[in-house]
Amino acid sequence: MLNHIVLMGRLTRDPEIRHTQAGLPVASFSLAVERDYGQRGTNERQTDFIDIVAWRSTAEFVGKYFTKGQLVAVSGRLQIRDWTDNNGGKRRSAEVVADNVYFAEAKRDRSQQSGQSQYGQQPYNYAPPAYEPEPQYPAYNTPVSGSDFAELDDDDGDLPF
Repeated sequence: MLNHIVLMGRLTRDPEIRHTQAGLPVASFSLAVERDYGQRGTNERQTDFIDIVAWRSTAEFVGKYFTKGQLVAVSGRLQIRDWTDNNGGKRRSAEVVADNVYFAEAKRDRSQQSGQSQYGQQPYNYAPPAYEPEPQYPAYNTPVSGSDFAELDDDDGDLPF
């Protein structure tokens, strides 16, 4: 069986770092991940908010280097947890247990997003290109005449392998 998930999105808040009773670090954070498609009839994309949990050195790394709004990539596994709420009701939660968390934007891009530039200039306004469908190419079913080919000898003696 295979349980592997890869996500890229923006942190919705600063990661929260805690420690278990045994002293293991655990980081909790949430990603805002846009869907690949928009709502029917509009270009507006829907966003999913996905809870992420990282353990041990990955948790320490996340807590030290990542902040709210930053674009990150996460690879890990999906985990479903059953729990009981305060009223005794059975509940279920889905979260991603992160194996690896990566920077998904350059540091200079991050500083420009926050309104500052490393060169002291105002950031430029960037809008992603409008969606363009892939060009449709005609099928090439042109018959090939036999005169375009030459007969080959079966002697492979010159080949180095």
